[in-house]
Amino acid sequence: MDPLNASKTVVVIPAYNEAKTIVDVALRVLAQQLTLIVVDDASEDGTSECLADMGVTVLRNEQNLGKGGSLWRGMQFALELGADVVITLDGDGQHRPEDIPLVLNAADAYPETIIIAARKLNNEQAPKARKAANNIADFWISWAAGYPISDSQSGFRLYPAKLIRSVSINTSTERGFVFESEILIKAVASDIFSHAVAIPSIYEKGARPSHFRPVRDIVNITLMVAAHLIRHGLAPLRLLRSLRLLPQPRIGR
Repeated sequence: MDPLNASKTVVVIPAYNEAKTIVDVALRVLAQQLTLIVVDDASEDGTSECLADMGVTVLRNEQNLGKGGSLWRGMQFALELGADVVITLDGDGQHRPEDIPLVLNAADAYPETIIIAARKLNNEQAPKARKAANNIADFWISWAAGYPISDSQSGFRLYPAKLIRSVSINTSTERGFVFESEILIKAVASDIFSHAVAIPSIYEKGARPSHFRPVRDIVNITLMVAAHLIRHGLAPLRLLRSLRLLPQPRIGR
């Protein structure tokens, strides 16, 4: 990994009741000599206490803000630390910190781009309901953004600081996982698109159930996307680009 990139990179992990896994994930991030912020979303299992004296910046929400609110708080703090890029990943062990160099290398090739670590390798083990929900979300979000997006629900991403400074998104608790979908759509207004790199799909036996609720969260995401499409007259050209029936936007600079 390029030390120059590492010095400008801050990792943000939103965590809600992740005491069983957060220490292992944090140690693997720190082993790469990266600055780490964990946002404890009012956990009740001692998540924050597990990270004491580890060299991790822990921001604890006094009340549950949801994933979007926790990510946003961590991102803003990362900017205060001087981050040029912010990498987000989950604290449940679903994402391998060892794949961070893949994301950073992609960011070198595609600057000023959201890099999505897409769970495309070994994804036959993913729960069928989860895969179906993700495919539905990919279709709608790609349509609203106007280009094909791979694994729009992956929380393992790299965001350029330029985007975090410029975008405005409602991160209220009831919106659940909408934040990570909407930021892909709103980024297009800043001429920022996404590029995917393939990573393994990890669903270990005995892991805690996902906080993602396929019915509720897909409904919320679909309503958000519908609002964007209605404002743009259903955006037929965006639909055609998302289906690769029109020329694609230029990714990166």
